[in-house]
Amino acid sequence: MFFLNVNLLFWLISLLQGSHWMIDVYWTIIPVMLVHYYKTHPLAKFNLVRSSVVILMTWMWSIRLSHNYFRREKWQWGTREDWRFTDMRKQYGNNWWWISFFSVYLSQQVFLIGTCLPIYVVHSMDKPWNFWDSIASAICIVGIVIAYYADTQLHNYVTRNEKLKQLGEPIVPILDEGLWRYSRHPNYFGEQLWWWGVAIFGWNLGFAWSFTGTFINSLCLAYVTVLVEQRMVKQDYRAEAYKEYQKRTSVWVPWFKSSPKEGKDKKA
Repeated sequence: MFFLNVNLLFWLISLLQGSHWMIDVYWTIIPVMLVHYYKTHPLAKFNLVRSSVVILMTWMWSIRLSHNYFRREKWQWGTREDWRFTDMRKQYGNNWWWISFFSVYLSQQVFLIGTCLPIYVVHSMDKPWNFWDSIASAICIVGIVIAYYADTQLHNYVTRNEKLKQLGEPIVPILDEGLWRYSRHPNYFGEQLWWWGVAIFGWNLGFAWSFTGTFINSLCLAYVTVLVEQRMVKQDYRAEAYKEYQKRTSVWVPWFKSSPKEGKDKKA
């Protein structure tokens, strides 16, 4: 009921503001709240080392994501909502006010609870730390680091283009440097590494079903990837360059570029 109340409150505020920008902040803080809720629950039982590591990494993930959000918004609150919600607002018109509760807020709760199932498992089983816990931790940390550097490189690219535009000079159509040279969406790849690393903690404790939320989250992010790329090729100034980029560069998993000839037959 608590999270339903949070959803209702955020939704009502969004109706008053005419913007759903708060959902981005919501996504970064709820996992932190959940991990502490699970740990302090009267029926919780856990291995202290495993619990401490998961809590620390969840804070690291949250701080990274929050930092990226506010950096992207130039350290201001509520400057804009996600472009996908803006498109949906236009699509549903007068019905958007009530559809938004289910498509923006309630759905986010389901995703977050689902992806955080392994965190619940961590605080419901007291088993010694083992090899797979170390593997899960390594995957989580690598995911956080990749996502940080990918988002930083994207931020620098956007900032550079804004300066070029102000100077009246041609902007760079695509980002093809750093991690983005080897993956079209390295930030998504890093984020997925984080959640799959978390899922391994649950699997390692004997609860394979805790993968469910992570799997569904990956499917949704795959769909979002399609939407982002469709948006890219609709922008005239970068359409041709991006189509070529698609041919030669891996979608998620960083990999070496294919040659122009190989790109013709590449299936990402």
